[in-house]
Amino acid sequence: MKAQPPASHFIDGEYVEDIDGAAFDSLYPATGEVIARLHAATPAIVEKAIAAAKRAQPEWAAMSPTARGRILKRAADIMRERNRELSELETLDTGKPIQETIVADPTSGADAFEFFGGVAASALNGDYIPLGQDFAFTKRVPLGVCVGIGAWNYPQQIACWKGAPALICGNAMVFKPSENTPLGALKIAEILIEAGLPKGLYNVIQGDRSTGPLLVNHKDVAKVSLTGSVETGKKVAGAAASNLKHVTMELGGKSPLIVFDDADLESAIGGAMLGNFYSTGQVCSNGTRVFVQRGIKDKFLKRLKERTEKIVIGDPMDEATQFGPIVSKAQLDKVFSYIEKGKAEGATLLTGGGIPNSVSSAGNYIQPTVFADVTDDMTICREEIFGPVMCVLDFDSEDEVVARANATEFGLSAGVFTSDLTRGHRVADALEAGTLWINAYNLAPVEVPFGGSKQSGFGRENSVAALNHYSELKSVYVAMGKVDSPY
Repeated sequence: MKAQPPASHFIDGEYVEDIDGAAFDSLYPATGEVIARLHAATPAIVEKAIAAAKRAQPEWAAMSPTARGRILKRAADIMRERNRELSELETLDTGKPIQETIVADPTSGADAFEFFGGVAASALNGDYIPLGQDFAFTKRVPLGVCVGIGAWNYPQQIACWKGAPALICGNAMVFKPSENTPLGALKIAEILIEAGLPKGLYNVIQGDRSTGPLLVNHKDVAKVSLTGSVETGKKVAGAAASNLKHVTMELGGKSPLIVFDDADLESAIGGAMLGNFYSTGQVCSNGTRVFVQRGIKDKFLKRLKERTEKIVIGDPMDEATQFGPIVSKAQLDKVFSYIEKGKAEGATLLTGGGIPNSVSSAGNYIQPTVFADVTDDMTICREEIFGPVMCVLDFDSEDEVVARANATEFGLSAGVFTSDLTRGHRVADALEAGTLWINAYNLAPVEVPFGGSKQSGFGRENSVAALNHYSELKSVYVAMGKVDSPY
């Protein structure tokens, strides 16, 4: 099973290789098989990519948003036509089941290209400001060369979520995917060129932690958008701030999902499972702290255990499979270490916690895991695990659970399940998070802003709000008479 690209990098409209860069293997998480060998970007590759972006950007910026939008919408059409092919590549890249990638990964990237391709003509407008005889107006202008740094959990989606608003605003982009999932972004770059995007505007380079600083600190980079951990975000934001670059930080979380005793039980359990086990738990917004009101705790746990143990674990390329492997051996080991901490600190292992029997021993598989009787001070309740480990906590009152839910450095997402919509809105208003759901979890349509607060980052992806983060306002004062000067 191979997915070897023509070369490691895509720069100025074509594949580029530099074998002086450190070689690394791309592994299929389900079997450990090497599916591609690539080279990390050398400083020369970084310079080549940024130079191509800087050269191409002014002419692109001079085009109308409508003309730019036509190209993005063509790219969306191509992605949808090739959804199966792109989904299979995403499954090879990430290990996520094909039944998931085929509905949630390339399609959400296509949605971003389509949305931003259609909305910019009306959304990238400025204001007219009357000032008596004089007047002023504002206009939105591009930033220049933008850098996108992706995560491994949604490589194609993230490449599009960052690329679409950047491009429609008139910027160029250099995108670096995670070294764990290097393949999907190259296909996105190919498709953009096929759709008519001028060369140099969307470049993909490979690399690891040593590559990021070369991009972030480059004098010709105006903006950095990162999806990653809080610790990585602090480093990237600090480096960008030292040169006053624009930044968007979409970072980690330890999000609360609150289930009141009047909630629809099956829906609440379904939301909790989607918020912990989808993508094998590797979703930054996951509701990994599930607060269940004490009156329904026993019923909730009994049914949750039943449903969790029926999840189909297996070959990600089998459409019947619902749950695949973790992206890498290192991440798998990290998740197992947290499970051991949970046991050691006194949480009750309700189900899971081990390696499934029905899968390849060479794959990075783990059972979907639920801990009950978790307390707020336990390590598994405080730290982001980024794996399929659900922590279930008890609570009695609304005020109590809101205070406990907010007692974290994170603020990415939160969810509330209740049949009392007044309470649902009241609790959503009180929760300290950037993205919230009432009677749902982890739905992220492109029309809705997505992002966090507190240590979970700043800035927003998706919706027209994203346009503000890839452009800036220019104000123009127009005098209609002679200058009145005392000098």
